[in-house]
Amino acid sequence: MYKIKVNAHDFELQGKGKQLQLNGQDVAADVKQLSDNLYHIINNKASYNAEVVSFDAQTKTAQIKINNNLYTVKAKDEFDQLLDKMGLSNLMAAKVSDIKAPMPGLVLKVLVEEGAEVKKGDNLFILEAMKMENIIKAPADVTIQTIKMQPGDKVEKGQVLMIF
Repeated sequence: MYKIKVNAHDFELQGKGKQLQLNGQDVAADVKQLSDNLYHIINNKASYNAEVVSFDAQTKTAQIKINNNLYTVKAKDEFDQLLDKMGLSNLMAAKVSDIKAPMPGLVLKVLVEEGAEVKKGDNLFILEAMKMENIIKAPADVTIQTIKMQPGDKVEKGQVLMIF
C-alpha cells in the first residue's frame, strides 16, 4: 500500500496486478503512454492529459501537470511508512556540516571560495591520490563557511577540509 499526498490531499493506493484501489474504491482507468513523460487517461467517461514535469526518485516526489493544472505528488511505500512509525525517517535528511578527505592525498586546486553557495553535485576541489585526480563534489546544497586547505596541502583520510 502506498500513501500518496497530492498538494494538501492524502490518498491510499493499493494495487494487485492491473487492479488498483484508491481509498478502498476500485479504479478502472484506461492509461495510454504517449511518450516518455506524456500520458492520456480515461476514467469514469472523462478524458485527462497528464505530463510528468519532474520526478525525483530519491524523495519519491513528482510534479505532474493534468489538463494544464500542476500538482505536487509525494509517495510513501510500506518501507517509508515503517521508518516513519519507528521515528527513523528524518535520518535521510541529516544535515551536512562538513566534508572530510575521502583518502590521503595532495590538494591540487580549490574550485570554490568561502561564502559561496553551491548546489549538490557542484565541484569543490581536486584531490590527487595515487597519481589520479579526484574531483570532490558537494554532498548537498550548502554555503561554504570555512575552507581549511589550499592548493599544495597534503591531507590525511578523514581530515576536515571544508565546513558548511
